[in-house]
Amino acid sequence: MRSTEVTVGRRRLKLTNLDKVLYPAVGFTKGQVIDYFARIAPALVPHLRNRPLTLKRYPEGVQSEHFYEKNCPSFRPSWLATAKVWSEGNQRTMRYCMVNELASLVWVANLASLELHPSLSLARQLDRPTALVFDLDPGAPANLVHCCGVALLLRQLLSRLGLELFPKTSGSKGMQVYAPLNVPVSYPQTKSFARAVAELLEQRHPDLVVSQMKKALRPGKIFVDWSQNDRHKTTVAVWSLRALERPTVSTPVTWKEVERCARKGDPSLLVFDSAQALARFESQGDLFAPVLTLKQHLPDLTGGDRGALRHHGDSAGP
Repeated sequence: MRSTEVTVGRRRLKLTNLDKVLYPAVGFTKGQVIDYFARIAPALVPHLRNRPLTLKRYPEGVQSEHFYEKNCPSFRPSWLATAKVWSEGNQRTMRYCMVNELASLVWVANLASLELHPSLSLARQLDRPTALVFDLDPGAPANLVHCCGVALLLRQLLSRLGLELFPKTSGSKGMQVYAPLNVPVSYPQTKSFARAVAELLEQRHPDLVVSQMKKALRPGKIFVDWSQNDRHKTTVAVWSLRALERPTVSTPVTWKEVERCARKGDPSLLVFDSAQALARFESQGDLFAPVLTLKQHLPDLTGGDRGALRHHGDSAGP
């Protein structure tokens, strides 16, 4: 297996097993995984910087066993930044990797970390999410087209409350819709707000939306997963690879593209592999960049905003 030493910025790294095929169906190697992450780094690293990161590793490829790694490996280089996070479940402090620079990204990619799952919080303020997220998960035979329909309902509803939303594909079957906040807010606030929105959409569109987690309720519907708004949860990073048959990417998309997918009824319109994702970044830049900086205040559902939410729900069309 081919290995090599490279210099990345001021860092010296040893890359191993570059010829190992991690996506057998298309012959995509570990070397190609590292190359993709290195080339997409200008877009991806800002979304990972200073955030505790969970690695989803596939040492033998996507068809073999994988594992989630929360504790940053003990053999990490001394320069790789980490974040201390208290784990209630483990009753101990965990030390998460943080990808703050290109060299860090290349290093975790060399571990066959195909999927990168960052916290919604920065390490210095673990109880403060920087965004609200709706994870749209289709239950077969519902698919990405139906996710687009629900995403448009979310946009229509929340835009009337002054929130601008940004969609991305999950890189798998569904999609995620983010509302950047970047202001003081807590997880109980974002989680309760997301749940209220999901339940309202379910009430208004019971044939399309489900807000409850029971899998028996999901066939043919879109589960609007509000529970991702939790200090202990993570969502796959924008621009991350996914561990599927081929190297698809969680890709930011425009609302016009979401509308077109819903109108055409063709889920393939919003499926992008690594080469397509790189081409989109080169031509469009990072459509998700505003999620890092746009400041928006979450409506307060303890007062008049709850009534406003329901009022707008009454008028929200399909």
